[in-house]
Amino acid sequence: MFLCTECFIQKDGKTLMLHRNKKENDINKNKWIGLGGKFEIGESPEECLIREVKEEAGVILNKFRLRGIVTFNTIANKSDDLYYIFIYTASEYTGEIGTCDEGDLHWVDNDKILDRELWEGDRLFWDWILNEKGLFSANFIYDGDKLVKDDVIFYF
Repeated sequence: MFLCTECFIQKDGKTLMLHRNKKENDINKNKWIGLGGKFEIGESPEECLIREVKEEAGVILNKFRLRGIVTFNTIANKSDDLYYIFIYTASEYTGEIGTCDEGDLHWVDNDKILDRELWEGDRLFWDWILNEKGLFSANFIYDGDKLVKDDVIFYF
């Protein structure tokens, strides 16, 4: 089981996304995802978020918002297949966007995000984020890359 954060920096109708194309044996190989990663021991979600964004993009977040929590699960349901991911958007940061050793960073027009190679569950939560459906808790169960079950609760 892993605790993780994922952040999507947004400005001027665009979202900063990471095209994961540099690491071998990567669960996210060729997917378009946000910035983030696994908690270090003792970190809060916000501390992990700030550290991971700085490591992956070289900027310090100044203003961010928790949008939801995703339980990312596989049909095999092994402990190393279970991720709890805190999903954030950010609107303000300090510094210049740099390069990332895990993939290429791109500003993607918000109306083009769904044209990218995403996890199927990410397609669902993008609708919720872009349409301001509120704070969510989603459980996504996958068989390989295929989403086989999803449940969501909205809190407001």
